[in-house]
Amino acid sequence: MKAYVFPGQGSQFSGMAKDLYEGSEEARQYFKKANTILGFDITDVMFNGTEEDLKQTKVTQPAIFLHSVVTALTLPDFRPDMVAGHSLGEFSALVANKALGFEDGLRLVAARATAMQKACELNPSTMAAILGLEDAVVIDVCRSIADEVVVAANFNCPGQIVISGSMAGIDLACEKLTAAGALRAIKLNVGGAFHSPLMEPAKLELEDAILATTVNKPICPIYQNVTAQVVSNPDIIKSNLVKQLTAPVKWTQTMKQMLADGATSFTEVGPGKVLLGLLKKVSRQVPTEAVG
Repeated sequence: MKAYVFPGQGSQFSGMAKDLYEGSEEARQYFKKANTILGFDITDVMFNGTEEDLKQTKVTQPAIFLHSVVTALTLPDFRPDMVAGHSLGEFSALVANKALGFEDGLRLVAARATAMQKACELNPSTMAAILGLEDAVVIDVCRSIADEVVVAANFNCPGQIVISGSMAGIDLACEKLTAAGALRAIKLNVGGAFHSPLMEPAKLELEDAILATTVNKPICPIYQNVTAQVVSNPDIIKSNLVKQLTAPVKWTQTMKQMLADGATSFTEVGPGKVLLGLLKKVSRQVPTEAVG
């Protein structure tokens, strides 16, 4: 069974998708449509922008979505048996498996980026990668910090968890986790505490947009971040998209579940190979490929 996975924020680079644009008339039409929907020339930023330009949330999220989705929609042999996406990548996965239309998916991603940016500005906050500890240890340490917001946000692979919270909460958690035996605690250069309770304003803002969007029955199952389980029901898909903003990304659990359900190969669609690197920490036996 062919599994396709779609990356999230952090995989962007200057020049992304330029070869795709130049090599396919079908791809060019999607990018031109995106420029119109977004109201600015995102292709120019993707192809020629600096690293700093591409770091802006309003650019980063639509750019990665576009790179991933247009790659998938223009692949001649794209026949997924199962899909998943990391955080933002969940929206790409839903367009790829026909649950969301291209235009609706892009509008939701743009709305999500704006809502998250606003939430970041309301509460200065950040994230940190914790290497070399068991999940339970990280969760317990985060729970032990009562006066600040700090939670386990991304279960990326065994031994790599990203925590999310207030500035003081992250500092304290990094200190405690290092004392508990973490190999490294690395503060990340991100705009805010994604997948934490501090994203509640963004969740409230995005909820109406998601609930008002048509979600169709997908052509294959999606494994959503919130549950790491197969979902095909459009109403549950919508509900999980809303929850995703404040809930942890269960990526390790997702990879294990896809393998348990019979995935025989994994293809990462979009910029970079981050997800294939994480998969290797779960299984080195399964064949992998990156496209885009």
